[in-house]
Amino acid sequence: MGDSFMDLVVWQRAIQLCAETYRLTASFPRSEQFGLVNQMRRASISIASNIAEGYGRSTRGEYLQFLGHARGSKCELQTQLVISKLLGFSEGISYDRTEQLCADVSRMLIALMKKLKD
Repeated sequence: MGDSFMDLVVWQRAIQLCAETYRLTASFPRSEQFGLVNQMRRASISIASNIAEGYGRSTRGEYLQFLGHARGSKCELQTQLVISKLLGFSEGISYDRTEQLCADVSRMLIALMKKLKD
């Protein structure tokens, strides 16, 4: 492992996901500012934050627990992406990028958790 959680590719990708989520939700209706926009942004922030917090914990078990929280937040964001698309709030390149980053982070989290369990 590196010297910092910032060396983790999964954390770096989660940061990209967060930035893309902010870009995507910037075009949502103003009426969603305290609804879906807030929820999606908080979920995306939570993914990277839980990866970092878990990395800083004392035990492998705690690290796995926080990676599990990150995975849960990733699932929240995926659900909210589906809802935003069904409501017609998101489409196009930014939606596709956000969806792809979400899938990338998911695969990386699963792989990291598997590695830590072995």
